[in-house]
Amino acid sequence: MKDVSYAYGTNHYRLDPDLRNVLRHYWREAPQHEAELERWGAYMGREAYEVAYHVDQDAPPVLVMHDLYGNRVDRARLSPAQRTVLEELRPITRPPYEGGSWHHHYALGYLLADPGLYCILTITHQVAYAIHKYAPQYEDWKHRLLYGEAYGATWMTEIQGGSDLGANRTLARKEDGAWRLFGGDKYFASGAGLADVALVTARPEGAPPGPKGLALFLVPRLNRKGTLNYRVRRLKHKSGTRAVPSGEVELEGSEAYPIGRLEEGIYYTLETLTVSRLANAVAAMGIAQKAQLEARFRVRARHAFGKRLLEQPLVRYDLTDLAVRQAGGLALAFHAVAAFDAAWRDRPPYTPAYHYARFLSHLAKNRTADHAAAITQRAMELFGGLGFLEEYAVARWHREALITPIWEGPSNIQALDMLEAMQKKHAHRPFLEEVTATLGAQPDPEAQATLKVLEATLSRLNGARPEAAAWLAKAALERLADAATVAALYALAGSAGERYAVLARLYATRFLLGEPYPEWALAAPEVLALEEDA
Repeated sequence: MKDVSYAYGTNHYRLDPDLRNVLRHYWREAPQHEAELERWGAYMGREAYEVAYHVDQDAPPVLVMHDLYGNRVDRARLSPAQRTVLEELRPITRPPYEGGSWHHHYALGYLLADPGLYCILTITHQVAYAIHKYAPQYEDWKHRLLYGEAYGATWMTEIQGGSDLGANRTLARKEDGAWRLFGGDKYFASGAGLADVALVTARPEGAPPGPKGLALFLVPRLNRKGTLNYRVRRLKHKSGTRAVPSGEVELEGSEAYPIGRLEEGIYYTLETLTVSRLANAVAAMGIAQKAQLEARFRVRARHAFGKRLLEQPLVRYDLTDLAVRQAGGLALAFHAVAAFDAAWRDRPPYTPAYHYARFLSHLAKNRTADHAAAITQRAMELFGGLGFLEEYAVARWHREALITPIWEGPSNIQALDMLEAMQKKHAHRPFLEEVTATLGAQPDPEAQATLKVLEATLSRLNGARPEAAAWLAKAALERLADAATVAALYALAGSAGERYAVLARLYATRFLLGEPYPEWALAAPEVLALEEDA
């Protein structure tokens, strides 16, 4: 592995000053977990890093249809190395339910970042979340999910609807006192063949059409007779992450157990999606950081045109872009995590604090995906020809980053969900107050320019007729996320030092004013903080 990766064998926590500063800013207990995070950083940089690469290149999951006796089992066979690492990683899922913080949970997810391994853990964790909050009668399942005896999955969408949950056709019918699901064709079911129990959306017989008619059910792999409760038609061959088995699942008479109140199913579903979208955001920046590590080591080792790449002005411009995007995306992601950590115990119909947390999750999920794709692409370019060869580690990170804009809803659905949170829940009001207070206290012209862009964006969106608002929503989603990022970086400067105010100015210049990074950044070594990699 050391022959294909610069980052392998390093401590991924120790080499990440932005993570340490962000955690100390948002998570009061972070210093108490320093030793633990160091241990995880070493593990993510060695065992987890190596196994993830091995699975991707040589040992993806395989679907086993029948056992030795000819019985249909529909099981995904994992590499023994992958199974071992997944068991070691299982503690990532536990902190929120054992008196800990969501910062703790997402910090460990960020350090792992590998989409295949982390996806398996996140979908397992989402099932535990729904049980913990709305179905405590299934506590035994929750314990099994958190402690390694079972895997979970979330199967919401269907082929005809995609992100439109209201288009689901799976019918839930009560027969002889038990619920069964019919006509379900979950066409992109992550965890297929691996999951022992799944969260599934279905429409109870007689329920109204549209998303509000959906209920959320717990569907075990085996029914009460001990036979298969659903069928896995096949696993899909993906161009992205290869470590998580994803396939097509057929539900025809599958036994199901309601989560909470049937009429609130769409709210529970959107909650679990919020949990996963935050995971998507931190994973995107974790992927970006791994690619950035590879690039930062590379530019110090490689010589061209008579000097190290690191000493070339254009390369330093690229590294500046990586540093600004990485710090900004990470600050935005954990700002959203902090809002969720403060409101996650809310239940339908929810409080303004929860609506604000959901609003931020859309901003963070979408913009971090953009940054991850850009950072990993630039890292590949800094490797030159080697960056495009699958045999080197950096190439995989760009392929993996391209998943993050799609999973848990692409930018269009994030924009529409953001718009709904604004129009129906007025979630932008506390957002505007918070960002205005932070930016208004800054003397820099970049802060004031950001504030003007923010106010103009909201004014244009709020004054538009419905179709025009939808037309503008995606651009607004990006601009609001960028304004939130500038504010988060300025706020971080108060606890972590002036470097973050400099990064805030650079971020605003590049992403809100649309100008190139100014020349003075070339002579500002604190921007890159390269000594942290030594």
